[in-house]
Amino acid sequence: MAGNMKLRTLAITVGTMAVLAGCSEGTKTFNSEVGSTTEGSLGFGSAIAQNQAMMSGNQSYVINMTRKFAADVPNTVHFAFNSSVLDAQARNALLMQANWIRQNPEVRFRVYGHTDLVGSNAYNKALGLRRARAVVNFLVSQGISRSRLEALVSYGETHPLVYTQAPNEQNRRTVTEVSGFVTKGKPMLLDGKYAAVIYRDYIASAAAGGGDSGGGGN
Repeated sequence: MAGNMKLRTLAITVGTMAVLAGCSEGTKTFNSEVGSTTEGSLGFGSAIAQNQAMMSGNQSYVINMTRKFAADVPNTVHFAFNSSVLDAQARNALLMQANWIRQNPEVRFRVYGHTDLVGSNAYNKALGLRRARAVVNFLVSQGISRSRLEALVSYGETHPLVYTQAPNEQNRRTVTEVSGFVTKGKPMLLDGKYAAVIYRDYIASAAAGGGDSGGGGN
């Protein structure tokens, strides 16, 4: 009889502990920072820690903005052989770039010019620069301040996507990338320039209901 009483007491104790644990977990979830349940082991305040890491340089805000730019719009345009003329497809891509750039007035950009491997190094470096300038001039014609396109860089034939001595359209390109912010130096924590970009994306996502809105050279 005494043994049965001990077993019943043990069962009640275990059940009570389970209920209390469930209540504790429920209280924790209720009082936790919004979204913390999706952050794994980072816990409360991880959003602030993440922002501090980014602003202190432990994560590159330039790389993150470059990735966002490339995800939102085509960051690359292609050219005909031995040409720096923008065709219709290139102009359409640059119109999308210009629209993105106008919506992010705090961000600066750099245009990289490339060629394929046909022709001399010197000629191709000059051709890559002409291509970069053609892109910059088009963006300026769309109302983008030239001061925000802080540098024109030509890699010529030194950074091919496809290693072939034959003419190759993939290599005949320019790439537009984020190079920094209009303010000099790294922004401080929640600096107005960087915060404006984040806040604008936050407002846009809310307006969309939280979902996606819908020797010659070469």
